[in-house]
Amino acid sequence: MLYLIAQWLEFEGLANLVRYQSFRAGACLLTALALGLLIGPRFIDLLRVRQGKGQPIRLDGPQTHLAKRGTPTMGGLLIMASVTVSMFLWMDLTNWAVWACIAVTLGFGLIGFLDDYDKVRKASHKGVSGKVRLLGEFAIAGVAAYLVVKETNLYLPFVNFGIPLGPFYYVFAAFVIVGAGNAVNLTDGLDGLAIMPVIIASGTFAIIAYLVGRADYSEYLGIPFVDGAGELAILCAAIIGAGLAFLWFNAPPAAVFMGDTGSLALGGALGTIAVASHHEVVLAIVGGLFVLEAVSVIVQVFWYKRTGKRVFRMAPIHHHYEQKGWAESTVVIRFWIVAIVLAVIGLATLKVR
Repeated sequence: MLYLIAQWLEFEGLANLVRYQSFRAGACLLTALALGLLIGPRFIDLLRVRQGKGQPIRLDGPQTHLAKRGTPTMGGLLIMASVTVSMFLWMDLTNWAVWACIAVTLGFGLIGFLDDYDKVRKASHKGVSGKVRLLGEFAIAGVAAYLVVKETNLYLPFVNFGIPLGPFYYVFAAFVIVGAGNAVNLTDGLDGLAIMPVIIASGTFAIIAYLVGRADYSEYLGIPFVDGAGELAILCAAIIGAGLAFLWFNAPPAAVFMGDTGSLALGGALGTIAVASHHEVVLAIVGGLFVLEAVSVIVQVFWYKRTGKRVFRMAPIHHHYEQKGWAESTVVIRFWIVAIVLAVIGLATLKVR
């Protein structure tokens, strides 16, 4: 909105600052952070009153989690509110990629909200049917892929050419978006575990989106140029700001849980940004922690159905380490370190070509 106003003013005077994506990214981060910190306390109190017993805790999980009974969930609503307001204030709303990201963030967030609501209402960790969730996610991701994909080449890291996928690229893009949403969702199991890697991945993709959206930088680095993709750096900044505000309240012991509302929305947003910037494979590197969590669940379920035995003591893998005796804070901080290392490797792919 502010960008359109500045454009109407022909970027005269102070309005000229709004022309620059770097300025708007910084302003968007601070707006989301301030808004999240401002409304957070009252919002959490409201959730606590409305939910009563809070998020149901699995009895077959780590016994230390039983102390978290009564902690409200759906904290992702706080993140979504901060991100959405900041996006509408600072982003160029005529940009095609912006609306694709808005559709995924709000659409996935709605699916997650319905799942969280069902869990709280039934006082059970089982929410909306997995098949129904996936159907809704693929429908939203398919529309977003149609809006955001302008070129059907798959670009790989470390090389400077693309593999033409044709119409299959739209299917691939939808799988990336849905996969990212659910991978972040599976990671969200400990206080602060999911949100910090999301912040790290968002910071990495803020850089990637900005470079991809600049013809000069993309030509120098040998990466695909995507007109308008630089605007997504502002969305990444909004996620960072809102994520930091949420972490303020989610730090151990958490006052609120993110829930599927936030994890699905944030993962879907990251997937859409990766598709729009043609860095889907790099997302698998930068978000390698999310991939590891998802793969641990797939391997556990597959092997248990075939043999009746478990590969891990408990899946996702962060619970495996808890069952081995690691303190929750130890698991979280060590996983954060892994996320930082993977982000550095992901950034290195921009230059190593």
